[in-house]
Amino acid sequence: MNDQWITEHAKAYFQKTIVHRRQLHQHPELSFHEENTAAYLEAELSQMPGMRVKTGVGLETAVIATIHGGDGPTIGIRADMDALPINEANQCLYRSQNEGVMHACGHDAHMAIALSVAHLMSELWQRGELLGTVRFLFQPAEETTDRSGKTGGHYLAASGVLDSLDALFALHVMPEYPLGVVLVPDGYCTANVDEFTAIIKGKGGHGAYPHLSNDPIWMLGAVLQALQGIVSRKTSPLEPAVVSVCHVTAGDGKTNNVIPSEARLQGTFRSYSPEVRAQLVQQFESVLSIVKSLGGDYQLLINHGEPSVYNHQSLTPIMKRAIGRLLPEVCIRPDTFGLGGEDFAHMAARVPSTMFFLGCATEDGVKRDLHAPIFDLDEQSLLIGVTVFAGTILECLHHPEQIPDKKQMTC
Repeated sequence: MNDQWITEHAKAYFQKTIVHRRQLHQHPELSFHEENTAAYLEAELSQMPGMRVKTGVGLETAVIATIHGGDGPTIGIRADMDALPINEANQCLYRSQNEGVMHACGHDAHMAIALSVAHLMSELWQRGELLGTVRFLFQPAEETTDRSGKTGGHYLAASGVLDSLDALFALHVMPEYPLGVVLVPDGYCTANVDEFTAIIKGKGGHGAYPHLSNDPIWMLGAVLQALQGIVSRKTSPLEPAVVSVCHVTAGDGKTNNVIPSEARLQGTFRSYSPEVRAQLVQQFESVLSIVKSLGGDYQLLINHGEPSVYNHQSLTPIMKRAIGRLLPEVCIRPDTFGLGGEDFAHMAARVPSTMFFLGCATEDGVKRDLHAPIFDLDEQSLLIGVTVFAGTILECLHHPEQIPDKKQMTC
């Protein structure tokens, strides 16, 4: 299989890739409710020769498609499916037809890219030139947890669908970067996402007699000041870390002369390494203990969310080689996703994985950020995404010795 075949056939499917993306963009669905999206994916995949499609794996709206071409590795491609509760402000022909719901995080593009890669693998299968197995995992509910605090990535990782995979790849569009830039970072590339609720407990009283109370708002002031030192003075400047207080409440907000008994602050920790993740919680606890010296007490609740995605150090060179050969004009950069979270991490913890990030800024110069009501992308980026995935898959299938052993995973 030569590089010219990949690039030519990716271009041949390009208009269909756009059709897929626009169709999915017009009909977004929220997490755990992707019924019509799943039906569309199942219908498209079922028409591809050689493709075996299963639904309801891990979650009811999950769609798993596998194509087997003989002895060789099994390579996975993951694409998330859900949209966000956002009113789309764009006036394009393919704007959302589902009021209050929008594909503002690019999952429509992720699915469209994966569908076109599936078309390419099906064509190789028909030619008898697919030297292994490729599995496409269309995952619901990346954006939101259910009542048990789990996202779709957690359910698919626990379903057994990853057990036979030798390597797994995913992507995320990046409107902060221009068309023609692809980010392939090594190691940790998205954040550990943890949320906290801290309750500072004092003694309420009359606002005119503060000396008879133990004011939790006064104690809160000391805590907020000390919190600023957790990252700036207690964390290595070489380690990504954030402590953000995003919500503060005290009292009922209806009376101006009552000192409340409690003050509450809520926010998020973000980090990359497991060590810093644990350190942030430990340091936060130390800061909160200040209130005890002031006569108060505290309660700390931590909700541990998604872990950090770890790009395996043996897979990123494979992807970079494929990009260098097939797309020599593309700029490969080592930048990470920043301190945003990604539930692909649950899968990457079980099988050697790599996620790349696809520059897709529009030519109009307008900042169309992720999760914004005006989010959009340059659709030429879809062609790059298809080519990167297809080239990486075939690089793995033709050179299985490059794929790391699951038993030697380090993350």
